[in-house]
Amino acid sequence: MSTRPTTAPLDLASTWGGTSRSIDLDGPVHWVDFGGTDGPPVVLVHGLGGSYLNWVGIAPALAEQRRVVAIDLPGFGLTPALGRDTSVNHNAALLSRFVHEVLGEPVVLVGNSMGGMISLLLADRRPEQVVGLALIDPALPNAGARPDPQVAATFAMYAVPRVGEFVLTRYTSRFSDRQRVHGTLALCFADTTRADPTVTEASVELAAWRRSLPSPEAEFLGAARSLLRMLRGRRDYDRIIREVDRPVLLVHGTRDRLVPISAARRAARLNPEWQTAFLDGVGHTPQLEVPQQVLGHLGPWLDSLA
Repeated sequence: MSTRPTTAPLDLASTWGGTSRSIDLDGPVHWVDFGGTDGPPVVLVHGLGGSYLNWVGIAPALAEQRRVVAIDLPGFGLTPALGRDTSVNHNAALLSRFVHEVLGEPVVLVGNSMGGMISLLLADRRPEQVVGLALIDPALPNAGARPDPQVAATFAMYAVPRVGEFVLTRYTSRFSDRQRVHGTLALCFADTTRADPTVTEASVELAAWRRSLPSPEAEFLGAARSLLRMLRGRRDYDRIIREVDRPVLLVHGTRDRLVPISAARRAARLNPEWQTAFLDGVGHTPQLEVPQQVLGHLGPWLDSLA
């Protein structure tokens, strides 16, 4: 197990009414309790390279009517991996333990990007733990759609041993924390002027803390490579999409550069029971870019589960 970082991050969650907590699941796991009491708990699951900060645009509003928590998976946010596997399969198993040991009852999973994939994996393997799934621009196979050239080139490098490590290490050393955060915004937002400056500043602070960890590149690449393997094994992933037997809301931005809208439409055709909401002119993280639009679809859907 790797050495824990010596510097403790500042309390960022309190800005949005959240309380930072930690549980030991073969190592510390950071999570944020946004409060609320009614209905099945809502668990917010971030994407690749993300954290609980990905949810602060909608979590306070959701917590006005229901219990809401957000988890930082090992290798992301304020949860260092400390030697733990950061693959999507292992993080799905860890999410299951979190649901069992922290919440102790079936939950509604709300997952973005990689978090959507992990939520689907948990619903497939432990359906008794899941009341419903809200998938916000989940990681899905392109299925013939022409990928964004920059995204395709970047993930092709990530997939190659040693090359991915070199590229990420060089990127981290050449650019400041602020530059890297703004680079992520440019990739994930269709319109970066919609970014909340307070969230951006918190993200810069978190990025600086993560850079103090022993091997952040390895943690990220372990998750990225496992995600790519899952997408390449499309047949099994398609089966999960077709067979999930819980209510599903699929929300997807039409200008998502990482997961094309055609991939979301294909997933909806695989399972016609899914409710869908396609957001015009929105990128990969609608919950940050257009939080009110997301709440407009997510709130009524959550109410319908009752």
